[in-house]
Amino acid sequence: MEQAFTALKEIALRMPYWEECAVLLGIVYLLLAMRQHLWCWYAAFASTTIYAFLFWDVNLLMESALQIYYLAMAVYGWLQWREKGSSVNTIENNSENNSENKSTSLKISTWTGKQHGLAIGATLLLSYVSGELLANNTDAARPFIDSFTTWGAVLTTYMVTKKVLENWIYWFVIDGICIFLYLDRGLHPTAALFLAYEVIVVFGYIKWRAEWQKENPEPQSARSDAF
Repeated sequence: MEQAFTALKEIALRMPYWEECAVLLGIVYLLLAMRQHLWCWYAAFASTTIYAFLFWDVNLLMESALQIYYLAMAVYGWLQWREKGSSVNTIENNSENNSENKSTSLKISTWTGKQHGLAIGATLLLSYVSGELLANNTDAARPFIDSFTTWGAVLTTYMVTKKVLENWIYWFVIDGICIFLYLDRGLHPTAALFLAYEVIVVFGYIKWRAEWQKENPEPQSARSDAF
């Protein structure tokens, strides 16, 4: 199995522009996710498949393993958004009664302070444990940073599939750390992608929050205390 994976990796890495292709698909994914567009999961699946090979090649073992999780979550996210009627911008010549044109019934939600505390605590603990294991048993590069961005992304991707508003804040932190990690490993196009992500996630948060506020109007006096 390992020999087959290695052979596939060598074939893929001989082909030009794979990283650039993954970068483009990553941007498409995030822009579509910002619009709650079902097709974002197709772009995520394709980009993730490429990155699984690229990260393995530069010894970011946790990041490579993360891509397998991303593949599964792309399928899960697609099922969640589709089954709950997620809105999709379909081709204009589709029937007006097409089921994919229905308004989403999977609404944007928020987490409590307790939920955030548990999520962050679990992420830090798992990052420390896996970082220690990688540092002592493998030649993984930047094992603790690699572990933190990986477990953080595991959590935050789940938040996206459930449309938790604060996922954009988590991504802002994780993507910022990833920029350093990818520059360190010579993945410059990917580092540039994550720099672009830092800008996009701000707009994503603003857009999702505006929609959440429409669905959850709050008294004027309470708005200054928003998350």
